[in-house]
Amino acid sequence: MASEKIYTFDANKIISSLPDFAQKEITELTVNDPEFSGDKKQICNLLQAVSEQCPELFVSLLADVNVIDSKLCNLLKNVYCSLEINLTGLEKNGNLLFDKKLYQNKINMLNASQVVFGFNMDYGVKAGDTFKSFKDRLDFAVSLYPNHIDFAQLFDKEKKCIKSTGIYSSKDIETSRNIAFAVWTFYSCGRAVPFFNSLLKPLKISANAFFSDFSEWQICSNCGVDSGFDPEVVSHQEVEKLMIKFLEQKFEEKQKSHLIPLVKDVVKLNGAFARVSETGLEEIVETVYSPDDLLSPQIFDLQKFFDNIPLESNSTKVFVSDECVDYRIM
Repeated sequence: MASEKIYTFDANKIISSLPDFAQKEITELTVNDPEFSGDKKQICNLLQAVSEQCPELFVSLLADVNVIDSKLCNLLKNVYCSLEINLTGLEKNGNLLFDKKLYQNKINMLNASQVVFGFNMDYGVKAGDTFKSFKDRLDFAVSLYPNHIDFAQLFDKEKKCIKSTGIYSSKDIETSRNIAFAVWTFYSCGRAVPFFNSLLKPLKISANAFFSDFSEWQICSNCGVDSGFDPEVVSHQEVEKLMIKFLEQKFEEKQKSHLIPLVKDVVKLNGAFARVSETGLEEIVETVYSPDDLLSPQIFDLQKFFDNIPLESNSTKVFVSDECVDYRIM
């Protein structure tokens, strides 16, 4: 693997260099510049140039939520990319205000254009933030189906929390850190976006409660934030095993043991799709339900699925076909 190089970002220089990317075997461009993220004109210029000159280039682009509009979405859907969006509040008079309607409207536009996006979140950084507000932001974030949720605080030692106050105590900050690591492990590294919200309904818990429980389970299982466990370093199969172990325990605890075989099928099949998409290597998955049913809209209600869909054990081959991931029942 080639060493990663970080350059001072210059949009015009990057655009002028695009014709040389293929020759230099550059396949990915990450732009994480705060000033650029709010410049819609520059973002559009870059996306247009990539679309015309480097259609195979993957672009990870930090963008302020306010720059998202129909014009940008039309450009984004023609580029192989992921939009990174800071999901945070605005400080005003000592309070942290969070505009859910703004984010909801902008994300609806991205989803309508089938643009991949992720959220960058934080906790206890800005004045006026509270543990309750953090949990509320997390629940809201998950409801929008981001591809991933990242917390820079987990890796950036310079990005410290505000000092403990009556509204965000040191204990709350520690708990938030554990929850953030749980989100990164289960949701982001576990690639759980296609099915995560389906898990919450039968468990009858919020996203933040789920991640809080998983964070406690991680600590007890020696794979918490301070254990040295790194979900990005171990294989996705290893993360998937942890996910399934926790889900088995959680569904038993909630007296939903009858749903465990279905839950395991959902996690395993979606996991195979994610890995094959990344590696191009085919996989065989054993399930107790038909993949046709597991990949249908019916899966969004696990209890209803269980009540109405018959068992159909089989082996399914997941593979790349015509540049997309497909499957075939064997």
